[in-house]
Amino acid sequence: MHTDFLHIRYPVIQAPMFLVSNEAMVKAAMDNGIAGTFPSLNFRKEDELKALLKRLNAYRTAPHNPTGTYGVNLIVQKTNPLYIKHLQTCVEAQVPFYITSLGNPRQVIDAAHGYGAKVLCDVTNLQHAEKAAKEGCDGFIAVCAGAGGHAGPYPMHVLVPALQKAFPDKFLVAAGGIATGRQMASALVLGAHAVSIGTRFIASREAGVSDAYKQAILEYGMEDIVLTERLSGTPCNIINTPAAKKIGYKQNWMEKMLSRNPRTRKYFKMLVQLRGMKKLEQAIRPGSYQHLWSAGQSVEMVEDIAPTAAIVQRLIQELEETLEYTRHLSYKA
Repeated sequence: MHTDFLHIRYPVIQAPMFLVSNEAMVKAAMDNGIAGTFPSLNFRKEDELKALLKRLNAYRTAPHNPTGTYGVNLIVQKTNPLYIKHLQTCVEAQVPFYITSLGNPRQVIDAAHGYGAKVLCDVTNLQHAEKAAKEGCDGFIAVCAGAGGHAGPYPMHVLVPALQKAFPDKFLVAAGGIATGRQMASALVLGAHAVSIGTRFIASREAGVSDAYKQAILEYGMEDIVLTERLSGTPCNIINTPAAKKIGYKQNWMEKMLSRNPRTRKYFKMLVQLRGMKKLEQAIRPGSYQHLWSAGQSVEMVEDIAPTAAIVQRLIQELEETLEYTRHLSYKA
């Protein structure tokens, strides 16, 4: 398995999830041999990110010797007012690797390569991948249909082999619709070197979200995941709760006009994102009745709330059993 690239024991990235990923989750990921990641925007208060990175670096080199690592997800588009500041903080802390989303990754790549860190870029198609490759990225997160948050339009069984064929020298991570070891095996067989799993870890003991959110991951199914433009301006997957139905899924004509006009686009998108951020932040709090929860179609496969250690152990056991089964089939043939 291709685990040396990120210095992890198992080929799994605990996906960065806005307002969900926290310090406890990342440390548990490191303890269990995978990569824990988080969006820098989860830590927006003054010096909050800097203090967290200091603790994570100390934990990563602690005597108990965790076999995993951590990375930071940066939203690199111009509408993120904290992008440059957060990038500088991450570089000063020498973050092991980065995941970039929604913009040109060049600044992150140059800064990371300055001290030997890796950069993986979220891509949803071959055009995005081509641009990121020209900027010098080390690999891709293939964001496939069914992913939580900003999902791509193409299924894993098309996007992953297409990327592997077009960019055989890049590290390739499959994301979207993965919650079991059998699904991991499928991604690896298709040509991925690792997988990124988010929704499954929302239903973990370490996740600090409300019990109602965790229960929703168990109770809703794949048909309950819908795309909405109303939270960030970019279509993202959420659970189709009554609150989601109330806000709707499509921007109205005025919102579309403002988001397309060159003069208003940047500021309107910032406004939409800020408004959506506040709604999501309210929704994850205990006792909230505004149930706007991001999740992917893999809710269908999540059946319990468990510690990260148990989740990882089950993933790897299922992965090994599935790969052994496929080897057995090939011998028979």
